[in-house]
Amino acid sequence: MELARNLRRDTVSHLDPPPPKVVGRAAAVADAVDIMRRDNVGCVLVCDDDRLVGLFTERDLMTRVLAVGKSLSLPVAEVMTPEPNTVLPKDPIRFAIRKMKSGAHRHLPVVDEAGRAVGIVSAKGVVHYLVEHYPHAVYNQPPPGQLPDSPEGA
Repeated sequence: MELARNLRRDTVSHLDPPPPKVVGRAAAVADAVDIMRRDNVGCVLVCDDDRLVGLFTERDLMTRVLAVGKSLSLPVAEVMTPEPNTVLPKDPIRFAIRKMKSGAHRHLPVVDEAGRAVGIVSAKGVVHYLVEHYPHAVYNQPPPGQLPDSPEGA
């Protein structure tokens, strides 16, 4: 169970979380979307000075803005996810995965001890970590829904 042990031992910093893209509370939704599109990211963090106050994701754009016909000129603070779950760089990867799973999150802000945003962990980043460190465990799995009826071989 090397994988299970390493997910407990390795920290979020091993995922090399990229620096977050940040907007202020008063930024227009359109500005946040422009940043997400330009930088090819799925979310931006909403901060007051250095303090994280929210998260704005593609899902927020679809469900809280476009689906209800709100204007893209609204302040992002009106449609963000307030007080998002966070992780510290020293938290185990397993802890981050559990938070992502339990909250159905695709992104988790990484904050330092003072609560300043220092990175963002994504489901994509976790998958890259798993493939890079445990290719035998990932590449040797059968396609979803295609399990053999009986073991192969002699």
